[in-house]
Amino acid sequence: MTHKLKKPSFDFYSFLAVVLVILLVPFFIFAIVFDRTFFIFISVGLAIIVLYLFFLHWRMGEKGAEISLQLQNLEERRNLMGAEILKEKRVIESFREKIVRYRELKGLTERLNLCLSLHDTSTTISQEVNTLFGRNDRTIILYLFHSKTGELGISASHKGEMRVNIKSKKGDVFDQWVARTMQPLLVEDARTDYRFDIDRVVAEEPRLLRSVMAIPLVVGRKALGILRIDSPHEKDFMTEDLRFLTIIADLGAVAIENAQLYEHVEQLAIKDSLTGLYLRRHLLERLLLETSHQLRGKGQLSFLMLDLDRFKQYNDRFGHVAGDIVLRTIGKLLISFFQRQGDLVCRYGGEEFSVLLLDCLKTKALELAEGIRQKIAEETIVLRREKTHITVSIGVAAVPVDAVNPRELIHKADAALYQAKERGRNQVCAA
Repeated sequence: MTHKLKKPSFDFYSFLAVVLVILLVPFFIFAIVFDRTFFIFISVGLAIIVLYLFFLHWRMGEKGAEISLQLQNLEERRNLMGAEILKEKRVIESFREKIVRYRELKGLTERLNLCLSLHDTSTTISQEVNTLFGRNDRTIILYLFHSKTGELGISASHKGEMRVNIKSKKGDVFDQWVARTMQPLLVEDARTDYRFDIDRVVAEEPRLLRSVMAIPLVVGRKALGILRIDSPHEKDFMTEDLRFLTIIADLGAVAIENAQLYEHVEQLAIKDSLTGLYLRRHLLERLLLETSHQLRGKGQLSFLMLDLDRFKQYNDRFGHVAGDIVLRTIGKLLISFFQRQGDLVCRYGGEEFSVLLLDCLKTKALELAEGIRQKIAEETIVLRREKTHITVSIGVAAVPVDAVNPRELIHKADAALYQAKERGRNQVCAA
């Protein structure tokens, strides 16, 4: 509420003083012309006027002090109102920033919902954090715990618009602190933070690090990884930034868990639970794709069909549990032997296995088939404290030498396999 200043009421007193002076003038003239004793009355009048002027001066001083006090009060009110307005502006600006950030979170959630694979999810999280927090000198790193070893590993990293190569692949002292405590970390200046040895930090990571934010990715009681941002400048992050990054990390953790579950379910759909090899359905899909690709090009694609010799007798002698052990052992041998990029090892069904060799000539496929046959024959399998051996027969066919479509290719390899069986087993035959 605004208070108006009271206008000083000096007009009446000033008018009265002027009137008194004007009235004294005729008396002064009368005293000079007619009677000098009249100066006594003039003196008394002047004294009264002087006293009145002193009174008037005192009253004006009081009014001036009152006005000064009112001005001070108004200035204080103005300052208070200015502070309130500034506070309101800051609150409004804070709300505006929150609205913008929540809108950004909504966009992040929508983009994460579109991701199915773990790679796409990790890349999206890293890119979005880089958009929300990134500057050209800030580095964003997403670590994930390995499902089997439990070790940290880099899943995605960005610096500006580029991917960055991080020397400490398993995390530095900051990441290890977060992994150990499972608490958010905010380091304003790594040189003065007593929790960390700056010399060790420099030795582990040659990049200049001064400010660090790191959040553990946790769903329930399951730790998934760490989301981190670091900067070469001190005090580059605030507590509000840490809160916002925590919200992003919570959303990211749920998305990562969903992606991991999706990939696990997908693997269950295309992989054999006993041997860990791909199933026939996945093989047929790949064959259809790869044969058409090879026919358009000038290369060759080779296909191996393997069958365990006398496996039924093996099962009858040692039992089905022992048979499962043999199948797992053969699966591991096949995976360890065929490690070229593009090689696909499958369990075709029962005791039959198949291997798809991309960009592989038939002659080379025959050499590889002979190599794996010998390796399996030499492998010792201990069952019920008894050392046993098993052999395989292998049929080899190739595209476009023997076939031009997946069905024909499988048929030719299967026919070569039965030829190897008829010739006495434990050998390789070509279509």
